[in-house]
Amino acid sequence: MIAEHGFEEVRGLPGPLPKGETVLWQGAPVWAPFSRRAFHLRGLTLYFAALVLWRFVSLQTGGAGPDAVAQGTAWAVIFGMVPICILAAVAWGVERTTVYTITDRRVILKVGVALSMTINLPFTVVSNAALRVYPDGTGDIVLKLVPPHRIFWLALWPHARPWHYAAPEPMLRSIPDAVAVAQILARALSASANLPVPSLDVAPGRPAARPETAVAA
Repeated sequence: MIAEHGFEEVRGLPGPLPKGETVLWQGAPVWAPFSRRAFHLRGLTLYFAALVLWRFVSLQTGGAGPDAVAQGTAWAVIFGMVPICILAAVAWGVERTTVYTITDRRVILKVGVALSMTINLPFTVVSNAALRVYPDGTGDIVLKLVPPHRIFWLALWPHARPWHYAAPEPMLRSIPDAVAVAQILARALSASANLPVPSLDVAPGRPAARPETAVAA
């Protein structure tokens, strides 16, 4: 289900689709919500801001001179900014290099900032999909695979459902218009299995929430 490639003939795909297969939707993670949920950038920023404040106060109350306070605080700022900038750059790279594709036969994930790879998920190996929508309109769609089909968690990360290591679940993460995309996927899965399209109940999401609302089975 995983293929590495260096030349992309079609956006998000390792090559032309087979005759009769149609692309229904393509998209990518949105940088800001992706950085918050996948890399916890907001929490990390608050953590380092608190450290900088603590360093400043401790130097002031410890009797350090103005130059020592300024220098010590500056080093604390630099110490915090380095990992924040690195993670922000990685999140930007993920947005720029990731392409999620839904066709009428499968879901395709083109992922990898440094090493690009394509993950093919035919509908026959997808047992269930779940949706979590957030207040900003973006959302996550998680795909549960039919045993014994399995993809190594590290090959998926950060496009994998958190904390599911034994049975990794691919994830279309922080996508725009998540409800509309979930409806497209639900219709495609149902048509593939010759089943009625299920109703779509959307649960509101929180940054720490895990996707649980069923899209299709």
